[in-house]
Amino acid sequence: APFRPMPRSARPAAATPVRAPSALTAACTCGRLRRAARSLTQLYDDAMAPSGLRITQFSLVRTLAREGPMRISDVASMLLLDRTALSRNIEPLLARGLVSLTTGRDARTRVAAITRAGEAAFAAAEPHWRRAQAAVARKLGRERLDALIGVLGELEALHPDLHVPFAAPPAHAAAGR
Repeated sequence: APFRPMPRSARPAAATPVRAPSALTAACTCGRLRRAARSLTQLYDDAMAPSGLRITQFSLVRTLAREGPMRISDVASMLLLDRTALSRNIEPLLARGLVSLTTGRDARTRVAAITRAGEAAFAAAEPHWRRAQAAVARKLGRERLDALIGVLGELEALHPDLHVPFAAPPAHAAAGR
């Protein structure tokens, strides 16, 4: 007869010493945050599908609607995107005529602006975005959502382009973990 391993439930429990979390068992903050971001992105994309805009595109259009025409580099900085990610998000908007790109004060500068069609698309997408926002608020509760927004602001401040130096936790805080 072929070898069949004993099911885990039938194996005797081994005594394992309790150890501090290692790099292999501790939750990775970045990994967890990225998974949560993908989950939330999917929720918003699903809610906004009738509008024809993905949440990443909506965020870009919303920024241009709120701020007015902006240099591409300023849009990228405001959204904490690199130029490649910004290009990936802006190309479909340009193709649909929702955003325009023009030459800035000098030939090296490009300025992005929302078009009238973009304003209409933004207005049509906003109710879908508000529904997604409300769904998240219902799931988390107002207090936890406000706390999350605060923590996310602190995490965004870690971005290297914001020139916030990284400070290691005090020795006593690290020892207590």
